[in-house]
Amino acid sequence: MNAAWAWVIGFAFLRLAYSGTFPLVPDETNYWQWSRHMAWGYHDQAPLLAWAIRLGTAIFGQTEIGVRLPSVVSVAVASAYLVAMAGRWVSARAALQTAVLTQSILAYNVGGLLATPDGLQAAAWAAAAYHVARAYEDDRWSQWLLGGCWFGFGILSKYTMVVFLPGAYLYGLCSSRHRPRLAGIRPYVGVALGTAMFSPVIFWNAANNWNSVRHVAYIGGANEAFALHWKYFGDFLAAQAGLLSPLVFILILTAWVLQVKKTHRGQPWIYSYLWFTSIPMFAGFALLSLHARVYGNWPAAGYLTASVMLAAFFGRSDDGTGGGLSPRPGTRLWPWAVVSSYIITALVLIQAAWPVLPIPVRLDRTTTEIQGWPELGVEAGKMRDQMPDPGNTFLAGLRYQTASELAFYVPGQPATASINRWKRPNVYDYWWTDSDLMGKDAVVVTYAADSHVTRLFQVFDRVDPPVALKIFRNPLFYRSRAGEPPANIFYLYRAYGFKGGLRWIPPDPTDIRAG
Repeated sequence: MNAAWAWVIGFAFLRLAYSGTFPLVPDETNYWQWSRHMAWGYHDQAPLLAWAIRLGTAIFGQTEIGVRLPSVVSVAVASAYLVAMAGRWVSARAALQTAVLTQSILAYNVGGLLATPDGLQAAAWAAAAYHVARAYEDDRWSQWLLGGCWFGFGILSKYTMVVFLPGAYLYGLCSSRHRPRLAGIRPYVGVALGTAMFSPVIFWNAANNWNSVRHVAYIGGANEAFALHWKYFGDFLAAQAGLLSPLVFILILTAWVLQVKKTHRGQPWIYSYLWFTSIPMFAGFALLSLHARVYGNWPAAGYLTASVMLAAFFGRSDDGTGGGLSPRPGTRLWPWAVVSSYIITALVLIQAAWPVLPIPVRLDRTTTEIQGWPELGVEAGKMRDQMPDPGNTFLAGLRYQTASELAFYVPGQPATASINRWKRPNVYDYWWTDSDLMGKDAVVVTYAADSHVTRLFQVFDRVDPPVALKIFRNPLFYRSRAGEPPANIFYLYRAYGFKGGLRWIPPDPTDIRAG
């Protein structure tokens, strides 16, 4: 067990050190903006990440490390709980295998680095899974309440945490050993505690036209006519294989199938519990992908308890068998899966901070999403200072991502606006009204030149031609090819006399987001 704890702690410190080596991606600066506008709820997500970033920046300042600290700590907590589960109910060897596996997976490392709700949800999911398992085991009040408390933290982090509840409950219904626990009041008091923790978000939504609910419904395909098709299913599977590594994903699918077949009669009850607290996330979003596009990270929390299953099923014990049980299909694949997972994760993370792979720029997503924001901030700040009345000039983007990056990287970290008129509603609608900015000048940043000039004339009296800022990749070990295209091109406009038009205008009045 000591080796497992050392492995987890060591990687937590590595992620903390690495978290300050590359710029914040747009979603991170968006969540950081939330932390500057504290509220009980937000348009897109639950509020816990904003509160946590506020704490992280209070410790490390308004820096990349400060913004990412909650995710670094959260994934370390999640890893610790998974190790504890494996050590308590499987073996010390399985605990080490769990530690080694979890720290290799790209999805866990991304969740443990980027300031997104996934890291916080990971901690809540793993902790809730551990305490609810303890509660099923000994039926103590403390364990049911801790499980409920962590469930509350989970839904305060990300709404998909609700999937944990039916999975854990179905396990109890299907377990002759633990079904009697559900006849008592303790499990339901735990659920009530978690729900009470979430109640401020419910009240916020009720006071704000249920905007979060409608946003989640929209991205879940509620605005589309019901239809089942295979259009997005392949993309969904490919995304899972990419985030987990292909071999790890294959082993997870294999473990779920083996558990259904119950190939080993004497296996511990915890295997069934791990199955019920992992597969619903994958299965639910796999089904949703038959109707709408599903983001690759949405099922990620379910793979946490699945990782313990993998270590138990396929990780070699001292006698060479899988998890101390009889040899299983996939045991020989285990070391290849772990090693390949570390290689994939290392390449992606190194590429993000120090490009080493000579892949085409258009395929280098780490470069196109990360590089250039600090340079843009400096350039936009200079242009604002050169405007006729800098004190009466605001900074804006036509996307909330751009507005958020400007807020973080322009010197002085000023307030910025997002002109949402042509895109979609977002959190900036709660912070600005047209009257706040009417008549003011602006520096507006976009990704395109000609296509946005007409739009800007709809909301400003006058707009100067754009200034292009080209961002090129800066490889570490090789020279850029001659004529290599820029990773990004930002267009900065000087705009004068804001006429109003911040808010989104729905092109379709039946759009569920229109309320």
